[in-house]
Amino acid sequence: MRALIALNLLAGVFILGLLVTSFVAEPFFVQGLGMQRADGGPAPILGGRLIMAIGLASVPLAHILLTRLLGIVGTVGSGDPFVSRNAERLRACAWTVLGLEGMHLLVGAVSAASPIDIGWSFSPIGLLAVLLLFVLAQVFAEGARMRDDLEGTV
Repeated sequence: MRALIALNLLAGVFILGLLVTSFVAEPFFVQGLGMQRADGGPAPILGGRLIMAIGLASVPLAHILLTRLLGIVGTVGSGDPFVSRNAERLRACAWTVLGLEGMHLLVGAVSAASPIDIGWSFSPIGLLAVLLLFVLAQVFAEGARMRDDLEGTV
C-alpha cells in the first residue's frame, strides 16, 4: 500500500512536469505527442492541458483514498477492524471515490469537446463502488456500536 502511495505522488510529479513542459516548450511538446490541428481547428493542446490539470487534481484525492485504506488495513491486521474510526475512513473513501468519478466525467467532457481522443468511456462501476463504500461504512459503524454495547454488558 505504501508503494501505491509513493507511485501516486510520483505520478503527480510526472503530470506536473508534463503540464509545465506543455507551456515552456509547446512546439516540442505538441510534436512529441503527435498533436496536430484538425482542419484548421483548435490544437488539442488545450484539451490535453485540461486533462493534465484534472489528473494533477486527482493526486491528492488518490492520496486520501490510499492513506485511509492503509489505516483500515492496519486495524484489520491488529484484529480490531470494527471501530468507529474505520467507518469514518470508509465514508472518506466513498466521498473521495465520488470526487474521482466526477473528475473522470470531466475528462470525458473535455475529450468530447476537444479534438483529442483518449478512448474515454462511461462506466457506472465507480458510482456503484461509491454506493457500496457508503453501505460498508454504515456496516462498520453498526459493528462498532454493537461491539461497544457487547463490551458494556459483559
